[in-house]
Amino acid sequence: MKNLPNRLRFLAVLLAAALLVTGCSLLPSAKSVTQNALDEDSDTVTLTREEYDRLARFASLDTLSQIVEEYYYVEPDLDAMLDGAKRGLLAGLGDPYTFYYSAEEFSEMWADDEGEYAGVGIQISASYETMLCTISRVFSNSPAAEAGLRKGDILSKVDDLDVDVTTLNDAVAIMRGEVGSSVYIQVMRDGELIDFNIPRAVVHVNWVSSCMLDESVGYILLYEFSGNCAEMFQTQLDALVAQGAKALIIDLRDNPGGWIENAVSMADIFLPKETITYLEYRDGSREYYDATDGALNLPLIVMMNENSASSSEILAGALQDYAVATIVGTQSYGKGIVQFVLPVGNDGEGMQLTSALYYTPSGRSIHKIGITPDVETIMPEGAVTMYELGDLNDAQLQKAYEVAQEKLAGTFPENTPAPTVEESTVAPAAQVDSPAAPQAEDLLWFRVS
Repeated sequence: MKNLPNRLRFLAVLLAAALLVTGCSLLPSAKSVTQNALDEDSDTVTLTREEYDRLARFASLDTLSQIVEEYYYVEPDLDAMLDGAKRGLLAGLGDPYTFYYSAEEFSEMWADDEGEYAGVGIQISASYETMLCTISRVFSNSPAAEAGLRKGDILSKVDDLDVDVTTLNDAVAIMRGEVGSSVYIQVMRDGELIDFNIPRAVVHVNWVSSCMLDESVGYILLYEFSGNCAEMFQTQLDALVAQGAKALIIDLRDNPGGWIENAVSMADIFLPKETITYLEYRDGSREYYDATDGALNLPLIVMMNENSASSSEILAGALQDYAVATIVGTQSYGKGIVQFVLPVGNDGEGMQLTSALYYTPSGRSIHKIGITPDVETIMPEGAVTMYELGDLNDAQLQKAYEVAQEKLAGTFPENTPAPTVEESTVAPAAQVDSPAAPQAEDLLWFRVS
């Protein structure tokens, strides 16, 4: 989940400004540099004890660099070494959600969020547990869809590159490229290797799709909490209501999450003026996200599965706590931590950092637990992995549709709101499982190509 909390926005701006002034947070303060700059013949720089001690902690890195410069068998690429050191520094946290972006990667991340790029049109989930990279979505009207790639295909090769978790970023870079040029992709499907040559094209990512399942039940499929998805969600919801929708199914299956503000905006549509979620930081302080006045009142069903994560769980958790929605499907992923994204330095680099745990309105932490469905529905073994939008041959969607019909008929048992936990009784972050030691189920991430 990508988020820059309100209280940290000013800090991020201040940090960026500081880095622009100093070039690096490890350099002497602007004041001491200025003082020494007055003497152009000086070979010394005055440091405070704090600055000296901070630099001394990284002295061994400089020693390694000097040894490589002196003795490596070919001329070393010091910029590449520094890039690797930055990645390694954050990797030392043991948190797969905290990492460094090079300037190119940071730019691509924002381009992905805009929902338009040159590529083949697939979303890939990468598991650090299995080391496999699996196609989790094929975008509508994309070259990948036309070529026959399917959700569930396991990437094996991209051009000459063997693909696994460690090479996925390189594979994504290869699949991006000049419009009209082709890329070779090999996938494993049902134990068989299948080859494709796919032309690259401009891919337009549709974050939201919708349709009517019958004259009274509307269906919205939300792929990711990115870009302008909240506006698209509202637009398509309004259209469904105008077509006569008296009940709504929101499909969050395989939705990996995204910006917390989008989840809050969508929850706000259905909730009165109540807390939607709150964040808790290392020092125990909290930041609350609240709904505004007014709420759309209609029977609501939310679909989830094991890949529904992050902002998906914020939205579903809030609607479940207030008994506004019935959750149908399987236990969700369980990513109950929040990241914020910010620029670093003055060369276009950036980073993503896990900054807080989040809680549902009733005080539940779902980290490594997930959202438990009110109506558990498991996909039948051997079921196809892709359906047309609104296809009721999808067993989980069929069950959600049945629940919607029962709600309209008044025969479905009413949900009971979860008791709201008083602020003083919520366990502080120190008593909650720390995100600094992720387990296997945490090690999942997504890329778009």
